[in-house]
Amino acid sequence: MLRRVIEWSVANVLIVVLFVIAAAAGGVYAVRRTPLEALPDLSDVQVIVQADYNDQAPRIVEDQVTYPIAAEMIKVPGAHTVRGYSYFGVSFVYVIFSDGTDLYWARSRVMEYLNGIKGKLPAIVTPTLGPDATGLGWVYQYSLEDTTGTLNLAELRSIQDWNLRYALTGVPGVSEVASIGGFEKQYQVDIDPTKLLAYGIPVTRVMSAIQGANNDVGAMTIELSEREYMVRGLGYLKSMTDIENVVVGATRDGTPIRVAELGRVSIGPAIRRGIADLDGRGDAVGGIVVMRSGQNALTTINNVKTKLAEVGKRLPHGVVVTPVYDRSTLIEQAIETLKGKLLEESIIVALVCVIFLFHAQSALVAIITLPVGILMAFIGMRVVGVGADIMSLGGIAIAIGAMIDGAIVMIENMHKHLERAVLAKEGGHANDATRARSFNASVLTSAERWNVVVESSKEVGPALFFSLLIITVSFLPVFSLEGQEGRMFKPLAFTKTFSMAAASLLSVTLVPVSMGLFIRGRIFRERANPLNRVLVRLYRPMIEFVLGHRGPVVLAAAVAVILTWVPWTRVGSEFMPPLVEGTILFMPTTLPGIPVARARELIKQQDSILKNFPEVAHVWGKAGRATTATDPAGLDMIETSISLKPTEQWRAGLTYDGLVSAMDSAVRMPGVTNAWTMPIKGRIDMLATGIRTPVGIKIFGPDLSELERIGKEVEQSVQ
Repeated sequence: MLRRVIEWSVANVLIVVLFVIAAAAGGVYAVRRTPLEALPDLSDVQVIVQADYNDQAPRIVEDQVTYPIAAEMIKVPGAHTVRGYSYFGVSFVYVIFSDGTDLYWARSRVMEYLNGIKGKLPAIVTPTLGPDATGLGWVYQYSLEDTTGTLNLAELRSIQDWNLRYALTGVPGVSEVASIGGFEKQYQVDIDPTKLLAYGIPVTRVMSAIQGANNDVGAMTIELSEREYMVRGLGYLKSMTDIENVVVGATRDGTPIRVAELGRVSIGPAIRRGIADLDGRGDAVGGIVVMRSGQNALTTINNVKTKLAEVGKRLPHGVVVTPVYDRSTLIEQAIETLKGKLLEESIIVALVCVIFLFHAQSALVAIITLPVGILMAFIGMRVVGVGADIMSLGGIAIAIGAMIDGAIVMIENMHKHLERAVLAKEGGHANDATRARSFNASVLTSAERWNVVVESSKEVGPALFFSLLIITVSFLPVFSLEGQEGRMFKPLAFTKTFSMAAASLLSVTLVPVSMGLFIRGRIFRERANPLNRVLVRLYRPMIEFVLGHRGPVVLAAAVAVILTWVPWTRVGSEFMPPLVEGTILFMPTTLPGIPVARARELIKQQDSILKNFPEVAHVWGKAGRATTATDPAGLDMIETSISLKPTEQWRAGLTYDGLVSAMDSAVRMPGVTNAWTMPIKGRIDMLATGIRTPVGIKIFGPDLSELERIGKEVEQSVQ
């Protein structure tokens, strides 16, 4: 069948050329539409349930909210892990699903089960779903600064919440924009308990009165002068005076009791559970852009930047937006590095073809299959939804060398057939042909040359096709990997398989046609190439020795294989090689219960020290949680993003590990445990294990005091 395919391809050159052009055009289209990322998204399919239970202690939140929700989520189809976190006033339940589960199907199932337990939760608790994002959704972070010094933190936070946040939420690909830092503006009523006691009014009545007063109500309609009028009451509170005038009750003689008689109304900040700092300068306001699952990270970030530039023109004078974490830099650097390596490989392959074949037109046949095969691989990537990242493009890089093997063998075989055909037509002798350095293929007619193409291709084409097919299926076992391993290595297996499959198809279609179109003119014989002669002289005695001493050679090979066991047992292992992301994530932890003021002092002190390193561009410190369900952090958990300058601007001889070591020594403080990682790697670890490091110890039990005792013993043992 493959021989008939070769014959059909040579007989229908125009159709084959049009097919190649169409495949190349489709590949270019796929390249433009393929999502770009630095690494494959290793996140599990997760749905986050957030439930606010304002002003309640963590233990109450755990018993009344987290436990009922987590117990119900265990019953959700496809859920294999449920993690619950209880903090002051808020509960988070993470429902992690099996591989292959559709995210939006999972969200609908979780919502369905949540509707069934609303009666088991406190009346004021309404659980909501977190953003439709993965664990790696934090793609862009920024700080909001006032260079004039006229705006306070509350005003900056209002600009973030009511201007930037809503503008960026509408950007395609953005799931959520979370706010962090500053002060959230509140109207606060400070009640005097003695006055409540004197008037005999409970505090709940004051709350109900204010809630009821801050409302619009509708009534019936009335008809006057043949016109209909809608009757409604306008009750929204607009100022502190309106709140002060809210009537809570009345005295025995009918005198209204207003809020002003019971306490003081003022404007103040909400209780803060998260703070931020920029470059050690103190409190700051910022935002976190969370990307929707499955979106193109690079496109989303560029759209966010465009929107920020547009909205920035409408911000108050002196207010500027400073990016503190931008993943697009890493993505572009990773893709550019791989594109450069792919180009280098292609150039090297082209040079090798020219050097060994000694015929530029013949080398062109092999070279032309590379871009066509790669573009066809991108079509396959687009069909199965594989994005362009280090792993997927790495699969193409691995396949490049093998992709042109078949073409080179077919070219060399055609050279031999052309040599015999020219010799037969000119009536020469074999000795004359051996002594001649080259021969002229132009003496053959077009029909004779195409006949040589068919015969030479049919002789080796089927065998080459199956050899390439064997390489194609060699990565099929990788598709059996599951979990993070599957998400990491399947993109590489896909692209390697697609590239080799394309090369196999082109070897029996495009290569014969290209040989007929390009291989003509004067062709040098193999012996005319001095490099070939040198290699043959080295090869002959070696192969003769090996074949003459078969037993010792096989024994030596077996001993070498056995000896590899020694270094194998001593070599360490890692799930994935470390990727220097250009940003360091410094994650120190301190004792639970740290107050906001102390946490602010701590991150300010640490950030100011880190900013003094000349390799650092910006330091963005965050303690506590942002207003997003993807950030279940307490004030004792600090996340500091350290954006680094390009390595060309680093001090001479300083490495990444050396920089981290120097930073670690500089920021060591009593009561603080340092941890150093990178943003993507850190979030992968946290999602996989529920903790912030690759290795940790979890202790379970119903007694908190006993857990604390065991935890201290474990800490001392593993210190």
